[in-house]
Amino acid sequence: MLEQVDALEAEYAEVAALLADPDVIGDPDRLRDLGRRFKKVDAMVAVSRPLREAYGDLEAANELVELADGSERDQLRLEVGSLEIEIHRLEDELRGLLLPSDPNDGRPVILEVRGAEGGEEANLFARDLHDMYLAFAAGHGWSVEPLMARDSDMGGFSEVMVLVKGEDAWTRLKHEGGVHRVQRVPVTESQGRIHTSSATVSVLPEADEVEVRIDDNDLQIDVYRASGPGGQSVNTTDSAVRITHRPTGLVVSMQDEKSQLQNKAKALRVLRSRLLQIEQDRQQSEASEARRGQIGGGGRSEKIRTYNFKENRVTDHRIGLTLHRLDRILAGDLDEVVDGLLADERARHLSRSANGGR
Repeated sequence: MLEQVDALEAEYAEVAALLADPDVIGDPDRLRDLGRRFKKVDAMVAVSRPLREAYGDLEAANELVELADGSERDQLRLEVGSLEIEIHRLEDELRGLLLPSDPNDGRPVILEVRGAEGGEEANLFARDLHDMYLAFAAGHGWSVEPLMARDSDMGGFSEVMVLVKGEDAWTRLKHEGGVHRVQRVPVTESQGRIHTSSATVSVLPEADEVEVRIDDNDLQIDVYRASGPGGQSVNTTDSAVRITHRPTGLVVSMQDEKSQLQNKAKALRVLRSRLLQIEQDRQQSEASEARRGQIGGGGRSEKIRTYNFKENRVTDHRIGLTLHRLDRILAGDLDEVVDGLLADERARHLSRSANGGR
């Protein structure tokens, strides 16, 4: 990997010089992009430099083995073995860093949770998931902006949407999309029987206006009076907005703001992000399959994760990980699950890279 090491160190020097260029400093967009690239290359160089040293040490140790004898040769052979293990570890780490970046890394995240199968119990579980993600975000220092919420009759959410901003928010939330299944005794159950319900989670990267341009002629915009749980009116003006994107049939509704203009702006943000996801899916067939599988029909059999209250157990079915600390996970302690999913993603990418992208 010496050629890659040389190329990385050359790029590191080039990007560092560009970041000091007055023309770059005066261009916020270019400065931001170069800053992100420098951060990534810096992480690679932090591995490539000790790797270069290890290559040199191994070459020197092999030469000394040829000249030594007896116990000295045995000691040098042990050193050679240790260096080979270290080189293998560093090469694996560098290969992981060299994998193509997710194009959505660094973007804000639109996180949507909906009650699915199970009636009011599903809506209550949707609130539990929403609260879990808010605690997870707080633990990582991310900011959260409420976008919309539809309360259910018993205090759950039939639908809730937030915008999460943080440098690694997309990286650590992107695998949360899918059907989440809960097994517990509902508050509505008088016989103490365990029920199985589900909620769906959708994770979208927020799109910039310049990335997704929407033709006003493609939009059907309807306004209506906002309502609360059970359909009661909560607003005396037509402030709620429903936008239909005619070419795709996508529909986005917003009613949480008192201003029609604010609701329209929020709806357009969500619409842009959904259109960006569609375009990314079109460009990458694998991503398309992942997105189609994210929500499914909301059925219990399509679950990605199960939360069993009786056993205090959470199981992520994609990686076969089971943890008996559901209470801590619902309190936002999701990192062990997320780290497992990211390690699995990295292993699959490395395997695909080793097989020529197949």
